[in-house]
Amino acid sequence: MTAKRWIISGGGTGGHIYPAIALAKAIERQDAQAQILFVGAEGRMEMEKVPQAGYTIIGLPIAGIQRKLDWRNFLLPIKVIKSLWKARQVVKEFQPDAVVGVGGYASGPLLWMASRRGIPTFLQEQNSFAGLTNKFLSKKATKIFVAYPNMHRFFPSQKIIITGNPIRFEWSQDRFSKSDALSHFGLQEGKPTLLMVGGSLGARAMNHVMELHLETLLGKGYQVIWQTGKNYSPQPKWGSREGLWIGAFITEMHQAYAAADAIISRAGAMSISELSLIGKPTAFVPSPYVSEDHQTHNAMALVNDGAALLIKESELESKWEETVDELLSSGSDNQKRCEKLQLWARPHAADEIVSIMYNDIK
Repeated sequence: MTAKRWIISGGGTGGHIYPAIALAKAIERQDAQAQILFVGAEGRMEMEKVPQAGYTIIGLPIAGIQRKLDWRNFLLPIKVIKSLWKARQVVKEFQPDAVVGVGGYASGPLLWMASRRGIPTFLQEQNSFAGLTNKFLSKKATKIFVAYPNMHRFFPSQKIIITGNPIRFEWSQDRFSKSDALSHFGLQEGKPTLLMVGGSLGARAMNHVMELHLETLLGKGYQVIWQTGKNYSPQPKWGSREGLWIGAFITEMHQAYAAADAIISRAGAMSISELSLIGKPTAFVPSPYVSEDHQTHNAMALVNDGAALLIKESELESKWEETVDELLSSGSDNQKRCEKLQLWARPHAADEIVSIMYNDIK
């Protein structure tokens, strides 16, 4: 097989970046000589995370529309024109065999220019409610890979393939010792352990309710792994408490999943994909601030299947303790939810997507 040249474009959040990196690694597993270039948006998270993963990335000056009246929206047409011009130059110089868009406005100019040159373009949509950029690009796309059913509401049905989301690791919790994972966080064996993750930036309401109830949780003999997100600074008094690990970001997330007996998480698409693989008692707290309320749509697909619990952000304080107690109980309801949650797992999604794309560009 002749080595192929790939551009992977998109970003803005970890929910777009990590599947993009997972796809790049899957491409390398199938074609060790493949050349991969990332294209993102200047100043966004991908400009840091992609190089950390070992890949080259080019930034476009593109920006998103501000949802309220903002002077930056007046600069948007200029940024779009500049981004289209730069995307055209990138495609011309790199000469990719295929281009993959993973969502986020950075992928718009790049895939638009690639499709105009007749280059196969593929989309990967993580959420159950499609993003604006992917909907815009779908008519020209060769194939569209999705994680949820009924996506014909947004995309041409003949192009849709349900594969699940590419996850950022190739493992299951069975490969990791719970004892070692607890030790990694300075926690003890034999105590029920809760992991709370509000996303890489943090979730103010989730952090607030944790602070309100943390003393009670620790008093019950529970242990807590608390990722606050980089936008939140907890009170210093929590830093040295026994039974508590607290930090802005968890680099070794697989260790956190292995240590936890139960998990409370935002309902981003990638979090759901990873937690389905883990198959532990889980409650989702959808962010009410994302476009089209897509986190609620993501979570409800599992909740309606009996695979997880859901807490509305507005009900966090009133339902927090009872939800934690239920998640950390040993009841049969928890076991049934875990079994159903694992049925949603698609651990080989990245390799499946890459195999299909290679078949299309031979």
